[in-house]
Amino acid sequence: MGTLVSNFFISLDGVVESPHEWHFPYFDDRMGAVVGEGMQTSAAFLMGRRLYDEWSLYWTTEGEDEPFSEFINSIPKFVVSNTLDAASWANTTVVRADLAAVQAVKDSVDGQIGISGSPSTVRWLLTGGLLDRLNLLVHPIVVGHGERLFTDDATYPLELTNSETLPTGVLNLSYAPV
Repeated sequence: MGTLVSNFFISLDGVVESPHEWHFPYFDDRMGAVVGEGMQTSAAFLMGRRLYDEWSLYWTTEGEDEPFSEFINSIPKFVVSNTLDAASWANTTVVRADLAAVQAVKDSVDGQIGISGSPSTVRWLLTGGLLDRLNLLVHPIVVGHGERLFTDDATYPLELTNSETLPTGVLNLSYAPV
């Protein structure tokens, strides 16, 4: 059975949108190692429709010399959507936005299923009891605008399972639902 693990770059005020605009000053070798470890342990990747639309256009045009491009283009991908009928990106399967359908994905994958960049999907999976771990790289910056990982719609009790302070002041935190 697969394990659903969400990974986010996040600001102190909870913003996860457009990390390319604020997170790179904090990216160093240690953060690269953390991200690389997550990539190495992933057997599949799950994403929402909006992320699929953005990434399928971008990452399919990047060469294999970009490590994330090689990873994301070759790994089995699952898109949670009720509006997408077929996926054109290689190794991509469309999964209906239904908890039973996502559970079937978990049951079919042997290993970690990574999730990144889909905050509404992560909130839905957390509420539905399907998210197994939430990894956050909390950056020491207040962005002030943009989509936040958590909104005012629900309470999610979590247990801290791992913590580390990176040299740049970024907190590497892992949580499990209680």
